[in-house]
Amino acid sequence: MYTIGQVAKFLGVSRDTLKYYEEKGLVKPEHDAHNGYRKYNEYDIQDVITTNFYREIDIEIKKIQEIRQNMSVVDLESILEEKEEQIVEELEYKSLLLKKIRSVKEACNKINNHLGKYTIKEMGPLEVVGNITDYKAYNEYEMLKINTEEKAVTLKSARRVIYFDQKGMKEDHFVIVREMGDPEHNDNGGILYHPQCMYMVIENGRAVDGGESMDQEVGERLLKIARENGYELAGVTYINILLTTYVDGLERVFLEVYTPLK
Repeated sequence: MYTIGQVAKFLGVSRDTLKYYEEKGLVKPEHDAHNGYRKYNEYDIQDVITTNFYREIDIEIKKIQEIRQNMSVVDLESILEEKEEQIVEELEYKSLLLKKIRSVKEACNKINNHLGKYTIKEMGPLEVVGNITDYKAYNEYEMLKINTEEKAVTLKSARRVIYFDQKGMKEDHFVIVREMGDPEHNDNGGILYHPQCMYMVIENGRAVDGGESMDQEVGERLLKIARENGYELAGVTYINILLTTYVDGLERVFLEVYTPLK
């Protein structure tokens, strides 16, 4: 017979764990009639080992209790299949979460490298899957949830489309997009893809400009860059929210701007 301390040392578990197993009826050591000390025999130790085995594969205590009640191998397989499905779902969620975290890290990198500075880069391909009239059209946000992976609205999939000429902005609207593969292998007409764009990151928000519109200022800057570098613009600009931070409780919004070249 062995004491709780000895069994804990043999099996690499804590005394509290052994007491918890006992509380749940997974191991039933004798108790000394004189001092109440637990006494474990070889079968008790085997019960602890078996419980450890199932806990190592994250089988819940309740399920282990069921396993101890005359469960067949077929029944055990059913429990394992259920557990497998749960783990696969968790892995899919973790994979999606990791993708989103890496996307935010990429946004930070874009801000560090392109804030206030332009470069030439590709935009897309993006599939247009819906429209909203304005980012303040909150009653239309259901469209965002239906057509994207977002359970809660983040506006990550919304793009503001601005049409302009040398005189200034002509009109604008908002589209809902999602990333896709090679545009050359897709016959869908609702694809946004531009191989060459003037690209930069700008910032606005109450922490930067008091919430005033920067449309005219940004437009003038784009036209100035185009003139100085001999670029011929296609007359459209795409803007999306890259990241939002706060300064003294006021939002600082970083925007990604793509202006296609002809």
